[in-house]
Parts: sequence; structure tokens; C-alpha cells
Amino acid sequence: MPATDTRDALLLRIAEALDRLSPPKAQTPDFDAADAFVWNAGETRLQPVPAVSRVDLVLLKGIDRVRDQLLDNTLRFARGRPANNALLWGARGMGKSSLVKAAHATVSATLVAEGKPPLKLVEIHREDIESLPVLMGLLRPAPYPFLLFCDDLSFDAEDTSYKSLKAVLDGGVEGRPANVLLYATSNRRHLLAREMIENERSTAINPGEAVEEKVSLSDRFGLWLGFHRCSQDEYLAMVKGYVDHLGLNADPEQLRREALEWSTTRGSRSGRVAWQFVQDLAGRLGE
Repeated sequence: MPATDTRDALLLRIAEALDRLSPPKAQTPDFDAADAFVWNAGETRLQPVPAVSRVDLVLLKGIDRVRDQLLDNTLRFARGRPANNALLWGARGMGKSSLVKAAHATVSATLVAEGKPPLKLVEIHREDIESLPVLMGLLRPAPYPFLLFCDDLSFDAEDTSYKSLKAVLDGGVEGRPANVLLYATSNRRHLLAREMIENERSTAINPGEAVEEKVSLSDRFGLWLGFHRCSQDEYLAMVKGYVDHLGLNADPEQLRREALEWSTTRGSRSGRVAWQFVQDLAGRLGE
């Protein structure tokens, strides 16, 4: 084989190897395929979600104030008016992620009724935060408003991916596209574990600046919505709301007694605990 042919074959093999090593090219999504998507960072594509797991907005009890705030913020954004990225933080099981999904459904239905493009929901997993710039590039030219949702967002020691999130929220050259709004839920108000902040304070040359760097991430969310543990009356109202929604036939006094016993054995009162109790009740009633 001539030397030229050998060299060309070698170059071709090298080029093919580099193609295999390079990340796949992002595919142009079909946004008409669904109203909700999950971002697959490994394949750089949006996976349609045929049916979103959600509860009706009216079933979310004990969070009226934050419900109204988030709904108003979402509706203003969907109608092209100024709105804030939102951080929903606080007690476990109090409906943070359920509220985001319910607000999306309500606002999207409102837009369709007004003859406007529906609001699309895109979920990004916490471990894929570093791929946000790629995702934003796909959403930016689309003719839809997008609600970008990250559930249970938090960062641990040695994790620097939060810097990608900061750049997208506020401060990057491109910044957040006008048709994208970010909602995140977390058990932590500042998204970082307390020991991380304390460690930064104790080891940094300038402790104040180090802590500001960490805490400033949550400051990029213009809307903070706190979810706190519910009272006994609020818990019982949640149980009753779920029972009525499912049409269960239960004695009110027995229902109250069993619901309180259930929450005692679980060691907490929340919307999640109320729903789990009602699921158990429905199973026992055979309904």
C-alpha cells in the first residue's frame, strides 16, 4: 500500500476515534410532543413526559400564601411580564415540588384558554446542573415559555457545579433566556450544608468573602418561599381534602383518630404523610 494511502487511512481512523470521544450533538427537540420534558444530559436531549405525576392545586392545603405567590409569579412570566426565579425551601413533605407541578398545570391551561402557547415544564436533575448552558441553548430559540424545575437542589463539599447555576441565574454573559424561568426546591434555605459554610469561614484567608461566595447562590433567586411544619388542624384538613377527592366513605371521628395515630407513628405531620395515610385507608376500604 502506498505511503499516502496508509497516512490517509490512519488520519481517518484518528478522526473516527475523536468523533466517538466527543459528546453527541444536541438534538433539536420536538416541543409539540408533550407539555413536560426531562433533560437527559448524557444524550443531550429532552425526553417527553406523556403524563406528569401531579396533584390538583385545590388539594394542597396549609400553604395558601406561598401557593398564591408562586401562581401569580408563574402567570406573570407566562404572559411575558417580569417575574423572579423561585426557591421553595423548608420542611420535607409539605408540597414544594407538588406546588410547582400544580402551578405549571394551572398556568398552562390558562394560557391555552387565552389562545396563547402553553407553558412547558422541563425538569433537570441536580447532578446535571453543569449542563445548564447546553440546555439553555436548546430552549432559547423555542416559541414557548419554559418553567425549568430542579427538585431537591443542594450542594455538598467539593462540589463546584453551583457556579454553573450562578452564571445562568444572574451574572453570565448570556444569562437566563427571556423565555425560561427557574424554580428549585430544597430542604436548605441557602442550598449548602451548614458545615460547608462553617468550614469556609474557618479555613479561608478572608472568611467573610468565602461565605459570601457560597451564600450568594440562593440570593440569585428573587423569590424565596418558605414551607414550615403544619399544625394538627392543617394536617387533618389535608387528610379530609384527600378523602373527599377520592370519594372515600369514612366515619369522621374514626378518620380523625386514625389519621392522628398515623402521624404519631411517622413522627411528623405533612402533606406527604396525609397522602400516605389516605392511600392506606383507601386500600383497607377496598376503594
